[in-house]
Amino acid sequence: MLAEQIDKQLALIYMGARGRDASELMPLVDECADRLAEAVFPRYIYRLFPISRTPEGIAVEGTGLVLRGSSIADHLEGCESCVLLCATLSAGADTLIRQLSAYDMASSFVTDCLASAAVETVCDEAEREMAERLPDKFMTWRFSPGYGDLPLESQWRILSVLDAPKRIGLNVTESMMLVPSKSVTAVIGVSDREVSREKRGCTGCAMYKDCTFRKGGGHCGI
Repeated sequence: MLAEQIDKQLALIYMGARGRDASELMPLVDECADRLAEAVFPRYIYRLFPISRTPEGIAVEGTGLVLRGSSIADHLEGCESCVLLCATLSAGADTLIRQLSAYDMASSFVTDCLASAAVETVCDEAEREMAERLPDKFMTWRFSPGYGDLPLESQWRILSVLDAPKRIGLNVTESMMLVPSKSVTAVIGVSDREVSREKRGCTGCAMYKDCTFRKGGGHCGI
């Protein structure tokens, strides 16, 4: 991943930096972005599946996976199929952040935020590829386990269906945390007709738990 591909403005939002603070941070941001780009090996994998609605939830046909909860049911309203997506920056991001934390907390924090922005960039690239392969289809935004009432436990099943541990080195712990941590699993609805592409809101953000804007009662505007 080239440093220029990382959405530095998104990373600055994750840092809670605006105006003058953002300008003063840019030399460090640029330096950390260069270092991060050299350390990671971004990868993604996805597959398209037909879906059906059952009393238990949304069944991803041919996989044994059932997406449970009203949130994902609403998200996939009007969709005949869905894409399961896994993406990761690779273990290099975690290693770099951990190494920096031992002697330079500022660089570690900036790199962490850059990595969160970078994995979103990887997902965006995957979506652009999907759109090229499905030119006559409409897609929803990415919906990940843990959003709304979609159980976080769906993570391991998505990884299993896509054979993500073997194919891109993405695993999940017993507590359902992704390893490497700068990774994403997601469900994207696919339809023959136009579907809602509304903003995700805070719960759909990679920085939901750590966002300084949300903790202060604000909103970044994404």
